[in-house]
Amino acid sequence: MIHDVKEYFGLKKDFHNTGYFETENYKQVFLDLKAAVMSGHLVALTGSVGCGKTLTARKIRDELNREGDVLASVNLAVDKDRVTLNTLMLALFTDLTAGEKNFKIPTQLELRERQLRDLIKRRKKPVALFIDEAHDLHHKTLVRLKRLIEVIQEADSVLSIVLIGHPKLKVDLCRSAMEEIGARATILELEGINGSERKYIDWLLGLCLKDGVQPFDVFTEAALDLMANQLTTPLQVNSYAWKALARGHQIGQKPVDVETLQQVFTQDLNGKEAKLHRCGYNIKSLSEAIDARPSEIRAYLHGHMAQGRSQEIQRELLKLGIAG
Repeated sequence: MIHDVKEYFGLKKDFHNTGYFETENYKQVFLDLKAAVMSGHLVALTGSVGCGKTLTARKIRDELNREGDVLASVNLAVDKDRVTLNTLMLALFTDLTAGEKNFKIPTQLELRERQLRDLIKRRKKPVALFIDEAHDLHHKTLVRLKRLIEVIQEADSVLSIVLIGHPKLKVDLCRSAMEEIGARATILELEGINGSERKYIDWLLGLCLKDGVQPFDVFTEAALDLMANQLTTPLQVNSYAWKALARGHQIGQKPVDVETLQQVFTQDLNGKEAKLHRCGYNIKSLSEAIDARPSEIRAYLHGHMAQGRSQEIQRELLKLGIAG
């Protein structure tokens, strides 16, 4: 199926793993993040689902390692809600001792911290630990990470922690209950392709089409405009553009028009629930964030709530920075 769709529309590759679309926002985020990690900050890099946070963080991490001014470490554990400081310390030791034979990570807490402090000091460079999906970390783990930064600073060395997560992470860090961490955090927001949707689509097609195949051979002008107006993240563009091509191949249509594109769009593409999900909220987390019952959240999302209460919830969402 994938091969047939590519041949039908003249694609040399599909729309996944195509590379990195660099924006001015990315360039600024990189400069700001580099300055923060050089100084030993707790950094939160936030952005909506599908905007390219993981790819951006990987690119920044690779560039830091290539430049050689910062030693970048990464936590690979998948279940972030189960990740503790022990797991994160293991990631640091593993990356910082790569190539050293017979190095044993201390299991005693006091000795472990002292070993890490001495290890970073010997490296004579700032160290940055990148943690993806950090919105799922327990607040106690965040507090301990803050303390770990301070322990390393006491030895005149630099450790920075880069938390990567949904906009919910920013909201959580700004809560009064999280002031101990949030007041010390540098928050950077990744905008993705916001404002450059059509440029991204043109760039994507330019990478994926065979020589001699033009974008208008694949999508009509109106279909390209609809994608640029309705799709807001690289993930959405990649996914729905491919679904539209698969549908076009199925019905024998080329180029794909607006009607076919609309057939593959989900009904609630930009509905309330979809927008909340992109910010990192499900019904449970949202009910906790705005002090509302889960049943109320469901009623609000499905338009079954009295106008007065609906407006109250809308105001609470706006306080979170969410246009519900």
